[in-house]
Amino acid sequence: MKAFLMYRNHDFDLQRKLPQSEQALTQDLDLNTLFTAMSLGDAFLFEVARKVVLSGVSDLDTILYRQNILKDSLKNRSIIQDIYNITTEAIEGEKKIYSGIFGAYPDAILNRSMKAMHLFAGSLKKLKEVADECAVAFESEGFAAFFAMLRKELGDEYLAGIQDHLRELEFRDGVLISAELGRGNKGDHYTLRRAQDKKQSWMKRIAARKPPVYTIAISDRDESGARTLSELKGKGINLVADTFAQSAEHILNFFKMLRTELAFYVGCLNLHRQLDQKGEPMSFPLPVAPSERRHSFRGLYDVCLAVRVKQRIVGNDLDADDKDLVVVTGANQGGKSTFLRSIGLSQLMMQCGMFAPAESFCASVCAALFTHYKREEDATMNSGKFDEELSRMSGIADTMSANSMLLFNESFAATNEREGSEIARQITCALLDRRIKVFFVTHLYEFAYGLYGKDMKNAIFLRAERQADGGRTFRVREGKPLQTSHGEDLYHRIFGMIPSAAPATSADKNMDASAPATSGND
Repeated sequence: MKAFLMYRNHDFDLQRKLPQSEQALTQDLDLNTLFTAMSLGDAFLFEVARKVVLSGVSDLDTILYRQNILKDSLKNRSIIQDIYNITTEAIEGEKKIYSGIFGAYPDAILNRSMKAMHLFAGSLKKLKEVADECAVAFESEGFAAFFAMLRKELGDEYLAGIQDHLRELEFRDGVLISAELGRGNKGDHYTLRRAQDKKQSWMKRIAARKPPVYTIAISDRDESGARTLSELKGKGINLVADTFAQSAEHILNFFKMLRTELAFYVGCLNLHRQLDQKGEPMSFPLPVAPSERRHSFRGLYDVCLAVRVKQRIVGNDLDADDKDLVVVTGANQGGKSTFLRSIGLSQLMMQCGMFAPAESFCASVCAALFTHYKREEDATMNSGKFDEELSRMSGIADTMSANSMLLFNESFAATNEREGSEIARQITCALLDRRIKVFFVTHLYEFAYGLYGKDMKNAIFLRAERQADGGRTFRVREGKPLQTSHGEDLYHRIFGMIPSAAPATSADKNMDASAPATSGND
């Protein structure tokens, strides 16, 4: 039995190795906040969310396959939770079955397997009932195949057969074993035999011709004899015990896989509920092939920030179709890093089959996602911050391939403006030549303005919005790089002074006038 709720034709591997960028992505995109919101304190849900999100797929068919399953899950929350609870109870119940100190003996193996099968039979029956009663409420290909499999594999005859085998293996009338004499007159070829058919009438059983029977009675105090008898029984039931244990293990593995794959959708439901309670917009993204170079959205916000704070989050709009480079500049604490984080999070969420934290979202899938963020000073570093930045960049360059995406946040600012700008320019141009999509948040004016002056058709320049009184709207809008990051606003705010509004230049006004309007959620 297979669930196939993550892929059409194979299981999800929870032990799969995560990409080398896992640690940096988790730190830079605040992914643990996302996983915590999905898991609600459940360690298993947390681990599944972590593995699925960080090992997203680039296959469009698989992404849409999962999206449709998630849409079904959102419409049938209670049913999904019921199925998940059934699998969890079966797995946790099996763990509590005590095998005893003689657990390696055939008799103990069979006894434990029978207890597990009793438990599993009840859980399988519950799943079958859900399939019979609720399948009509699901429309996705994945759930249609799943419920069809349950109805086919868990028919009444199959479930009744399990109960018959369990009753027969209780050996209420003793164990019937045959054996042959082997070398040295030792017993060989021990075989478990079926007991006499009790469906015959008692008259036929009495009249039936019986082979001669020899009986040996063992005293209650004969420990050696009892041990020998137990060993004989073990030899007879050994094959049956192993077979039954394998059957129980097979069903247990089915429950484990079903629980793992359902856990991802349960996590999505948990996150969706939290965002919905806040009134945050959500939509299912439209993934497209990497060659199409699409990236447009409305009302995109940082989902991790949304689950951490009580107030609504400001969303951003962007139309960056046919663009390989997005450069973001502007005022300090204007929302640039939050915007960049929303880009990375939405990409990961799309490529694992989740909804997007936006009113609408369309983007090309990427081969892999990488981040290069500035790091705080670390006493354990063997070299300076700038050396460390270049070393990390070298490692990323060795790993990434065409159609990957790289998010830079204040990179190469650990040296002077001129050197940092030149290094950033050369690296960015080399990445673009290799068909890498780049988002770059920076305060390096020479770097940003130098690229802006080239009038690149595959680049778009954004600026964190600042009001005339120095206030921040936390929106980014299309605009040319400015020579200041308005650090004086922070100075005045900290020291309680009111800044004088600096008049915008005519060039700035023209640029702002040509920028598309945005609509965010305050």
